[in-house]
Amino acid sequence: MEVRAADQYLVAPGEAGLLEAHAALRGTGLYPPFPPVELPGGVGGLVARGGFAQTFPFASEVLGLAFRTPQGRVVRAGGVVVKNVQGYDLVRPFVGSFGLLGEALEVVFRLRPGRAASFLRRPWEGAFPGLSPSPRFLFALQEEGRTWLYAFHFGHEKEVVRFREAFGGEEVEALDLRPLFPRGMGVGEGPLWDLRFSWRDGGEKPPPPRAFLRLAEVL
Repeated sequence: MEVRAADQYLVAPGEAGLLEAHAALRGTGLYPPFPPVELPGGVGGLVARGGFAQTFPFASEVLGLAFRTPQGRVVRAGGVVVKNVQGYDLVRPFVGSFGLLGEALEVVFRLRPGRAASFLRRPWEGAFPGLSPSPRFLFALQEEGRTWLYAFHFGHEKEVVRFREAFGGEEVEALDLRPLFPRGMGVGEGPLWDLRFSWRDGGEKPPPPRAFLRLAEVL
C-alpha cells in the first residue's frame, strides 16, 4: 500500500482490504472512492464489480491498474496521473468487468480531499432519496430485522454539517459485510442495495455485451 498524499493517489495491491486502505489514509485528509465498508475480494473485487455505493462515475477514480488476464498475461494500463492518454485505455473496460478480463493485481486510485466526514444510517423506506448536499456514497442494508439506509460523505466541515442535518439518523462505525456473502458477491435479489444493483450471496454476473466478450478473447 503506497500513499502519495501530495499527489493525491493511492497504490493498493489487489488483495488489500477496503478498510485497510481507509486506515492507511487516516490523518491525511484524503479519501478513496469507496465507503468505509469491507466487501468480498477487497480492492480487486471492488474494481471488478465496478465499485460500490458511489453516487459518481467510479471508473474515472481508477487512474491505473495491473491485472492478470485469464490466459496468464500481466497487463499494465493507465498510470498515476489524471490525464493519461498513453496507449489503449484498458482501465475503464476492466472496471466493472466482473472478472471477464482477469484479476486485478494492483490498482491506482485517485484520492479526494475532505476536512470532515460522517457515516450515518436511518430506516429505509424503499427508495433512494434526493438529498442536498448529495452524499458521496449511499446504500441500503437489511439487518437486525429491518432495512437501513446508509450514507457516507466527506468534504468541507460546513458541507458535512449540512449533510448531517439533511440526512438525519445516527452515526455508525465502519462495516464488515463479508459475512453476508460466503459464496461471493453477485447481482440478484439480496440484503444489500446501491444505486446500481441489488447484491446477493452467490449472485450472477451481469450479461456482458458481445463486443466486450470479443475484447476478453483478444486479451
